[in-house]
Formats: sequence, structure tokens, C-alpha cells
Amino acid sequence: MNEIIFFGENQNPKLIKNEPEIIIKPIQFKFENENENENENEKQIKQIATGYLSTIFLFKNGKAIEYLNEKDSKQNPSKIQIEENIQKVTVGYQNEAILTKEGNVFAKGYNINPKNPKEFINISSLIEDINDRIIQDNVSGANSIYLLTSNQNAYGIGSNEYGQLGFDSETLQKTEKPILMMKNVSKIFSGNSSFNVFLLNSNQELFVCGNNEFEQLGLGESITEQEETKIHKLTKIQNIPKGKIIDIQSGSAHSIMLIENENQNENPKRKLYSCGNYFVNGLGNYREDTYEFTEIKSSLFENDDNILDFSVGNSHTLILTSNSKLIGFGYNDSGQLGIGDTNNQLIPIQIELPKLRFNENIPNYHIYCGFSRSFLYYSPLSFSNLEEDLIKIFRRKEFCNISFKTKNGEIIEAHKLILKYRLKDENQIDKLQEIISKIN
Repeated sequence: MNEIIFFGENQNPKLIKNEPEIIIKPIQFKFENENENENENEKQIKQIATGYLSTIFLFKNGKAIEYLNEKDSKQNPSKIQIEENIQKVTVGYQNEAILTKEGNVFAKGYNINPKNPKEFINISSLIEDINDRIIQDNVSGANSIYLLTSNQNAYGIGSNEYGQLGFDSETLQKTEKPILMMKNVSKIFSGNSSFNVFLLNSNQELFVCGNNEFEQLGLGESITEQEETKIHKLTKIQNIPKGKIIDIQSGSAHSIMLIENENQNENPKRKLYSCGNYFVNGLGNYREDTYEFTEIKSSLFENDDNILDFSVGNSHTLILTSNSKLIGFGYNDSGQLGIGDTNNQLIPIQIELPKLRFNENIPNYHIYCGFSRSFLYYSPLSFSNLEEDLIKIFRRKEFCNISFKTKNGEIIEAHKLILKYRLKDENQIDKLQEIISKIN
């Protein structure tokens, strides 16, 4: 059973019917065609992605449907016609990218396929090195798409207007073919309204390029003094917070970083840091613009309250904690903070939610911010996606409340599973494969 909560700009009348164009308080809804008798994987939400042009719902069975974000749209939601099993969807300002189980990325958009922007093409096949075409991750920026291959190479395609592909924008405005940006990359971070990208290498060094008009790259005051608003070359960030980088997301003028403490016995186990423009986006603190990533401190973050998830839209940020708090700050012109009005919030404020059906299992809730709308949705871990689920557990460290049911009906607790196989981090995929074979 799905549980989806929405607030913000209601752009598509086919998605949320009989509601105003601006929804200022969280509401619950379900799909019009949801049938209690359907197969669980046919209707269970795995992921939601929304940008300026569209909203995509990905289901556990690897299928997806798309709604166009048009107020006068008479078009019903359409199934995404890709034969392969879909694993991940990302939506930017003017693009969409879909990662399949086979390691291909299908994309569409005005900077991807100018002849037919609404047609999906397999951009993995455009990479010249045939040994590097297996994609393990994809990320959408506002007008660019980034690919991470199994060989740890990062590619970019689409707009380079702000140097967000790592090349001089004067000589390369855009590319319709993926170009190699950097080797030895472990993670790529961007945002659906962002004109920049962060690349993390295997040595935990962080590099960045793209729009820096509001100091949202965290490069420090020296870059600001040079009045460099476009960073065309991948540049190493010298001062990053201590700990493991879990995620970085950017809006149009600010960036948020989630760091996990090296010592897991310390509270809080995770901390948020921000940089960029304060007066529009809010950075979560009583302060002005910052040139470097600075910790967000708030009385709403208790010492025992672990940050489970966060999401960044164009100009707003939402945070979900283990104590079932939904917290937000930033721009709120369309009610995207869900606080009952359209007033901007420069510091964190708690959002009043309707009663959650699965509140006792809060780690299985996820948040996603679009351009000016927000989703909170329930997506439980499933045995069929055990490898992916264990990776999520590593990241969240929520061992005690999660268990798996095998095909034989046996219940296995996640923390015992991890201890038994002495798994230390999410990169031990061979061990995860061993677990899967033993359980099946």
C-alpha cells in the first residue's frame, strides 16, 4: 500500500484533482487507478522524482509512469515505454534520465536531443569507450545529466552554460554526446534545479564546477574575491567538514551537505552543512551568505535525533529525522514548505504532518523536493531488492528496526545479518551477493 503526501504547487490537474493550484498544508492522496487486488510490486512506490516539466513515479516492479507538470494539461499519465527494468529516475529542469538494471541510461530533454526533446534516447551507447558503457548511477542537474560508470568514470551531457561539465563555457556551450569529466570518481552530486556538480573521488576528495554566483560551491572567500561566478574547471574544495560525505544536493543558489560522524558513538550521528545565498533560500542559521560549508544548528535537531533523509528543491530544503519530524526552510511562495502559509522561512521550522500510517517504521519514508513542490512517501525495504536495501541500511545505520522475510518465510534481522558477515561498508558488494545466495 502506498502512502504519498504532497504540498506545494499543484501543476497537474490529472495528478491531484479537486485541489487548489497552491497547496499550503500537507495532504494525502493515492493514484486514481490504485487497486487493492493488484500485485504488491505493481503498485508499491520505489521512488518519486519531480522537476519543472514533469513528475515520475517509479514502482518496485521496475515500471514507471509520468505526469506532465502543465496546469492546463488534459493528458493522462503515461507509462514510460522502456523495455528494460528501471532502477532509478531523475528529473531536472528540462531533462529526465532513467537508469536500468542492465546499466543503460535513457534520457530526454532540450539539451539532450534537440531534434526531438520529448523522445528518450540511450545516451550510454554514445560513450565511445565500449568497456565503459555500463552505468551504475545517474544524476540530473537543471539542464545537464551526469553518468557514473562501473569503471568509476564520470561523464556529463547537456548544457555547459555555467561550466557545469568542467569545460570553458565560451568554447563549449553544450554537448549532445557524453564527455569524460573525471576519472576515479566514487559519487556524483547535483540537484534538479542546480547548474553545478560535485564529484567525490575514492580518496574522499571533493571537486566542483559550475555556477558560483551565490557562493553555493563552498570554495571559500578567495574565489569570491576574484568575482568568479562560473567555475569552468573542476576545482578541489579545500575545507570540507570532517566525516563521511553521505549526500550533497544543490538548489539554484544554495547547497546542503550531509555528513556522518566517524565515531558512531557520538550524537548526533549525522550533521547538515550549508553554503550559498541566505536571504532567498535560507541556510538554516541566523546568519548571512556563507562561502564555505557551515554546520546547520537548530533546537529542532536533538542529540538523539538522527537525520534520515533530506531533499533540496529550487530554493527550499526539507529534512526528515528519526523522531518523525519533518523540518523545512527556504522559499515558500507556492506553499512548498507545507506550513500553512506562503511566508519564506530562513531558519528551520517543523512541519505539521497528517497522521502517518507507518510512523513506527519512519526510516522507510523518503522526501523529494521539486522546483516548487514537495513529496513525502513510504517506500519499505523489500527482500526482492536485498542488495539495494542493505546499502540503504549501511547509510542510515538503522539496524534494529529492519528485518527481511525470505522466500521460505524465515525472518532475518538486518543487524544480525550484517554482523554475521562482518560487513563494514556499502562497497562490499561481493559480500552482499554472498548473503543473497545463502538466503535464497
